[in-house]
Amino acid sequence: MSFWESIERNRDQLGEKLDIIIIGLIIYSAVTIALETISGLSPGARSFLDYSRLAVTGIFTVEYVVRVIASKDRLKFVFSIYGLIDVIAIVPVYLGLGHEAQVLRAFRILHLFRMTRYETAVQRVGKAMRQSRGEATIFVVFTFVLLYLSAVGIYHFEHQAQPENFNSVLDGMWWAVATITTVGYGDIYPVTPGGRLFAGLIVLIGLGIVAVPSGLLAAAMTSVRRAEEMEANRRDANKTGESSS
Repeated sequence: MSFWESIERNRDQLGEKLDIIIIGLIIYSAVTIALETISGLSPGARSFLDYSRLAVTGIFTVEYVVRVIASKDRLKFVFSIYGLIDVIAIVPVYLGLGHEAQVLRAFRILHLFRMTRYETAVQRVGKAMRQSRGEATIFVVFTFVLLYLSAVGIYHFEHQAQPENFNSVLDGMWWAVATITTVGYGDIYPVTPGGRLFAGLIVLIGLGIVAVPSGLLAAAMTSVRRAEEMEANRRDANKTGESSS
């Protein structure tokens, strides 16, 4: 087993322990980002967070260099998603950008998906999304059409009654987004009888709009899981047959 397989693919205890340590540091880094935004921190606490931030960044730098050196294709790793995330998280600290760049370090949270038990689930979601992309495309097109028609409709009903709130179809578009997604900010709303009736219909349609993507993804994931189980059963049957022969 190569050193790369050990640290990057979690093929043995060394790789697993290294990932656990790095994930712990990533979580700690995310916590410090939140703590440093507290205005009432004492100078001592703030200094501790600053020094710990530098220490964690140093460890991340060493880890990144080790992964680059151990990589079979160094250029490919450097320009991979996780390689770029490492650079985005590390470089701003050395450039002296300080607190303004702390949010970039939060991107390292994405490294949590490197763990094998999460990687399988992520791949399953990806397969499900690809499997339902035809239905999803139709749904997206229908959603944008509905948004436009809703914006035009509410503008028609409310423009004269509320010219300051519904000055154009674009104002109606903002209302349509908030209504169809059932967010309902309440910053602008219909006051005319026709507008309220129209809004009620849009809300009912919006409930269905919100439910459709969840249904599509759930059905696709069920199909993917069933296919994986059938494939696993087929492999087990083949192994049993080979053992018997």
